[in-house]
Amino acid sequence: MSGWVYSEVVKDHFINPRNAWKNDEDFAYDCMGKDGNVQCGDEMLFALQIDAETEKIIDCRWQTFGCASAIASTSMLSEAIKGLTLEEAMKITPKDITERLGGLPDNKIHCSVLGDKALCAAANDYFRKNGMEDRVVEPKAKLICECKNVTDLDIEESILEGSRTYTDLQDDTGLGTVCGRCRETAESLLEHYIEKHFK
Repeated sequence: MSGWVYSEVVKDHFINPRNAWKNDEDFAYDCMGKDGNVQCGDEMLFALQIDAETEKIIDCRWQTFGCASAIASTSMLSEAIKGLTLEEAMKITPKDITERLGGLPDNKIHCSVLGDKALCAAANDYFRKNGMEDRVVEPKAKLICECKNVTDLDIEESILEGSRTYTDLQDDTGLGTVCGRCRETAESLLEHYIEKHFK
């Protein structure tokens, strides 16, 4: 494979993905979660088998309509979560997975987030099905730019997709293009999310 810019670990997980859900496989699961948008080219599905007494993940399967990075990241994540409780599994970050893979190109980091979000959605599905609504973890968006209705989650997504400067954020989201009062907060979040995902 000429021109491969990924680590050998990424290559291995892409060519030999672990726990991928084959179409003809009958996998009995206790919960399932999805994230992404197939129209945008990336969608992730995670299904988990859970031990009811310990809440440990016994087994899992996943499917994606994503790229090599999404496949490798989710394959690695699926290996990492087996034997963990749901709470422990939800603490694994996309940065942890990227490090285990030996790194990903900056423009592919967002792929490692897909599996994380689908896993969280599956855990939330389990909590809801078992009457544990108080344990459901929902990302709470905070409005940053009132003029353009841009949240902190929108800013994080923009950074995962490649924004690195305030101008990039403006071009991508439109924030700060009306009154500009959000600039200081947006620049602070820009630094925070770059540190969180790329350093």
